[in-house]
Amino acid sequence: MSLGAVGALILTGCGDADAGDTPTLTWYINPDAGGQAEIAQQCSEASDSRYNIETALLPLDAAGQREQLARRLAAGDRSMDIMSLDPPFIPELAEPGFLADVPDEVEESTTQDVLAGPLEGAKWNGELVTVPFWANTQLLWYRESVAEAAGLDMDQPVTWDQIMDAAREQDKYLGVQGTQAESMTVWVNGLIESGGGSIVENPEAPADEVSIGMDSEAARKAAEIVGTIGRDGLGGPGLPTSTENTTMIEFQSDNGSFMVNWPFIYAATAAAVEDGTVDQSVYEDIGWALWPRVDEDEPSAPPLGGINIGVGATSENQDLAWEAVECIVSPENQANYFVTNGNPAASEAAYEDPAVREAFPMYETIRESLDQAAPRPQTPYYNEVSSAIQQEWTPPASVTEDTPRNTAEFIEAVLKGDQLL
Repeated sequence: MSLGAVGALILTGCGDADAGDTPTLTWYINPDAGGQAEIAQQCSEASDSRYNIETALLPLDAAGQREQLARRLAAGDRSMDIMSLDPPFIPELAEPGFLADVPDEVEESTTQDVLAGPLEGAKWNGELVTVPFWANTQLLWYRESVAEAAGLDMDQPVTWDQIMDAAREQDKYLGVQGTQAESMTVWVNGLIESGGGSIVENPEAPADEVSIGMDSEAARKAAEIVGTIGRDGLGGPGLPTSTENTTMIEFQSDNGSFMVNWPFIYAATAAAVEDGTVDQSVYEDIGWALWPRVDEDEPSAPPLGGINIGVGATSENQDLAWEAVECIVSPENQANYFVTNGNPAASEAAYEDPAVREAFPMYETIRESLDQAAPRPQTPYYNEVSSAIQQEWTPPASVTEDTPRNTAEFIEAVLKGDQLL
C-alpha cells in the first residue's frame, strides 16, 4: 500500500496552558465548524485536571485523513491518543493492530443506545474497534410541488423508477452525485445494498481471495439506474462533475425535483434564503423521506457516513484516552454537536433533545434512516475497492449492464497484483 506524505498538523490547545503535570491527550479531528474543539475543551474542564485535550486538525478530504492517520499509526506515533475516523477506513487500521482494544466497560457505557447502522460501521471482524460519535445518512429530498404533480404519495416508500419517471415527465433534474469521487462509491453501494447485494462478499479474506459480489442481479439493477440517469439526461448536463454541493444548488433551482443527499442541505438552504440567493418559497417546498427503494417490496439501505472515535495502539495514555472518549460521545455532547455543527447523532437518546427536534424537523426520518443504513464495504482493501468503482462507474452515461462484472474483475485483478489502479 502506497501512502503519500504526511500533511501538516494544526494543534489547538483546549485547556489551561498552566496545567502543570496534567497529561495532554492529542485528538486528531476532521475539519468541522469548531464543535470538536469545543467538546475537547468541555471534557478537559470536566476531567478535574485528570487530562487536557489538544486537537490536531486532519486534512479536509477523507482520503487525506486516511493517509495521514495510516502513516502515523504505522510509524508507531505515540501521540495517537484519540482519532476521529471515517467508518470505511476502520478495517484498514484495525486489521494490522493499529487501534487499541475497546475496554468492555467503555463498550457497555457508549453503545447501549447507538442506532443499528452506526454500530455496525464501528466494528471489524464482528468486534467493536471504535466508538460511534456522529452518524450521517442520506435522505431523499424532494420538491413537494413536483411530487404532487407526479401523483406520488410521499408518506409511502417510493422507488428509483418512480422518481426517474416523475423527473422525466416534468422535464426536471434528479439530484445525484456523478463525479469521479467517493460520492460515486456511496451511491453505488447504496443501490446494491438496497437491492439485496453486497460489493464485497468475504471482507475478512486475504487480498488474493477477496470475492467481489458485483456480478449479481442487485449490481446489474444498480447499473441500470445509474446508466439510465446518465444517458437520459435525468441528472442534468453537469452530472459527470456533480458533487453534494452542486447537486444541492441544482435542486434549489427551477429544475429541481428529487435529490439524494446528506442532511446538511436543509440548513444550507435556510442560510441561502437569509443571504437572498434562494427564494423562501423554495425552502418551503422542500420535503424529505427515506432513500428510494430499488425494489418496491424491499426497504432501502441508505448510505451511512459519520465519524467514529478510536484510540491508537501506540498511545501512552490509553486509559485516560478512553475516559475522554466516554465524555466526547455522551448523548448530551452528540445532541449539542448535532444542533451546532449539523452532524446527526449516533445516539438514539440525542434525538429526544428539544433543541435537536427544533433545528431538524426531519429528525425522525434521519433516525429511521440510520437504523436501516448500510456501511460501505468493510474491508482492509477499501481504498482499492472504492478507487476501482470510481473509475468504472463514471461518467454515469457510460455505465452498462457489463459494468458490474467488469468492475469485479478489475478489483480482483488489482488485489491479486495483476493490474494497477
